[in-house]
Amino acid sequence: MGLGLLMVAGRYGYSRDELYFLACARHLAWGYPDQPPLVPLIARFMVAIAPNSVTVLRLPAIASAMAVVILTALIAREFGGGRKAQGLAAAVMTVSVMVLVSGHLLETSTIALPLWALLIWLVQRAVRARHDRLWLVIGAVAGVALMESDLVLGLMGAIVLGLLLAGPRRIFRTPWIYAGAGLALAMWSPYVFWQAAHGWPELAVAHGIATGHSGTSTPRWAVLPGQLEMVTFMAPVIVAGAIRLVRGADAVAGRMWAVAYGILALGIEIAGGKDYYLSLMIPLLVAAGAEPTVNWASRGRRRLRGGVLAAGFVASLVLVPVALPVLPVQELHNTPVVAINSTMGEEVGWPTFVQEIATVYHSLPHDTQVSTIILASNYGEAGAVNQFGPADGLPAVYSGHMSYWYWGPPPAGATTAVAVGFSRGQLSGFCGRIRLATHLNNHLQVKDEEQGNPVYVCSHLRVSWKAIWPRLKTYG
Repeated sequence: MGLGLLMVAGRYGYSRDELYFLACARHLAWGYPDQPPLVPLIARFMVAIAPNSVTVLRLPAIASAMAVVILTALIAREFGGGRKAQGLAAAVMTVSVMVLVSGHLLETSTIALPLWALLIWLVQRAVRARHDRLWLVIGAVAGVALMESDLVLGLMGAIVLGLLLAGPRRIFRTPWIYAGAGLALAMWSPYVFWQAAHGWPELAVAHGIATGHSGTSTPRWAVLPGQLEMVTFMAPVIVAGAIRLVRGADAVAGRMWAVAYGILALGIEIAGGKDYYLSLMIPLLVAAGAEPTVNWASRGRRRLRGGVLAAGFVASLVLVPVALPVLPVQELHNTPVVAINSTMGEEVGWPTFVQEIATVYHSLPHDTQVSTIILASNYGEAGAVNQFGPADGLPAVYSGHMSYWYWGPPPAGATTAVAVGFSRGQLSGFCGRIRLATHLNNHLQVKDEEQGNPVYVCSHLRVSWKAIWPRLKTYG
C-alpha cells in the first residue's frame, strides 16, 4: 500500500487544505482559529526538506496510513484475534476508502487516524493486561493528539464514561490515569491559552461546521450510514465488530468500548460535524470484528465463505480510482470521481487559476500595480496565490477566511484589489468602482469549488482597509 500511495502522491497537485497548511507553516503559532499547531508544524518540516514537492509534503500521510494498518492488526490481537484475524483486520484497512484518501493528502484527519488507533490500542492493552502505568503513556499520546485536533477530547471523554458505566472501575483507584490526564492537559495548554487570548474562535468554526457552512459538513442523519461507506464492500466486518462489542460476549472485548462508541456517536449526532469524526473509530470496529468474521468463514461451507470475503476485498479495489489520482487528469471530467470524492477535484487547477489572476493584475497600469493587492474569498485561493503567485509576479495576498484574517489587513496604501471569488454584492459595500475582469477556468472542465468564480478589480475604496477588515472575517 505504501508503495502505491507513493507512486501517485504527486500525480495531480496540492489540495485546498494543503495550500492552507503551507500558509500556516509560514506563520507558525501555538494555535489557529480552526486547528492546533501540529499539522502546520509538520508541513513546515516537510517544506524545509523539499520546498516545492507535493510528494515530500505527503510522506507523513503515507506513513500514517501504513501505521493505521499495523495498529489495527495490533488492536485485533488485543481483542484475542490470531494471525488470521490480524491479517484480515490489516487487509480491510488497506483497501478502505478512508485510509486510502487519508494516506494521499496531508490533512488533520490524516494524522488523527493513527493517533486515535494508537490510543485505542494502548487503552485496550492497559485495560486487558492491567498495565496501569500505560495510562501515563496514553496521556502523552493524547497530548500529542490534542495538539493535532481537539476532537480527541471526545474520544478520551467517551472512554472515561465507558469505564465508569461498564467498567472496569478499579482503574479510577490508581494514580496513573490521573497522571496521564494531567500530562495531556499540560501538553495541550499552549493551544488553550492561544484560543483564550483570541476569543475562542474555534467555537465559531465548530458552529459553522455544525450548521453546514463548511464544504465538507455532513448532515446529522448521514453520520452513521457514512461509516459503512468508509470500508465499502468490507462493511460486514465492522458490523460484526459492533455486534461483538454490544454483546460483550467475552472479557477481552467487554462492553466498555460499546458504551464509549455509543456516547461518541451520540455526541457527534447532537453537535453536528463531519462523518470522518466518527470514522476515526473504525480501526476499533474492524479489529473487534476480524475474529468473528474469520470464525464465520471457517465454519460450514469454507470455500464459499472464504470466496465471499475475497470477493469483497477485490471489489473494494474497484474504488481505488475514486480515492486516489490514478486516472489521467484530462479524463477526470468524464468520470463521476469528483462527484463522489470532491477532494479529488480540489487537487487540480490551482496553478492555472493563479496565472489567470496574474493576467488580470498585469493588465493594470504600472502605477496602479504598485498599490494593488490580491484579495481572496477563501484560504484555498489565498494559499494558491501564496504558493504560485511569486513566480507569476503577484503582490501579497490577503483574505478574511480563517487564519488569513489574522494576517491582515492590507496596508493603508493599497488602493486597488484584484478580488477573487467574491460576488459583486459583497464588494459593493466598500468598493467604489467594480470591474469584472474574468472568470476562473481550470481548462480541465472539472467542476471544483473555484471553477467559474469571478475575478473583479476593486478600486476607489469607500473606507479604509482597517474599517473593512472586520466585515471580511469568515469561519466556515
